[in-house]
Amino acid sequence: MSRHADRQAVAREFGATDIVEERGPEGIARIKELFDGIGADCVLECVGTQESMDQALKSTRPGGMVGYVGVPYGGSELPIRTMFNTNVGANGGVAPVRHYIEELLPEVLSGAIDPGRVFDLELPLSEIAEAYAAMDERRAIKVLVRP
Repeated sequence: MSRHADRQAVAREFGATDIVEERGPEGIARIKELFDGIGADCVLECVGTQESMDQALKSTRPGGMVGYVGVPYGGSELPIRTMFNTNVGANGGVAPVRHYIEELLPEVLSGAIDPGRVFDLELPLSEIAEAYAAMDERRAIKVLVRP
């Protein structure tokens, strides 16, 4: 699900066949339409809001799974009773960046590993405020910040 052309392009590069721009009940209906009226087997929730979690849960078929990435904000909670009644599970947590950074960062910085298409802007650490502003204002998907 995306309303942003740059993010849609990345999704298609990674193999997305359909892009749903609608949100709320219209978005849920469109997802179900794409999956034979019952919803997707697995849904990733990567925003962290209550609205996005609710949409993910309602877009998942009975017996399906929602994966979430990162830390929810703004009071996002899992509706356990709804999940029980629809047999939809959820699994996720924080990304263990500290576990991998010492091994992978030098290889990324040297160019030996391509960190992926999602990094579409590169800035020095001294411009960290601009990096966050670019992502917040949707001028960048993700910013690669160099030390």
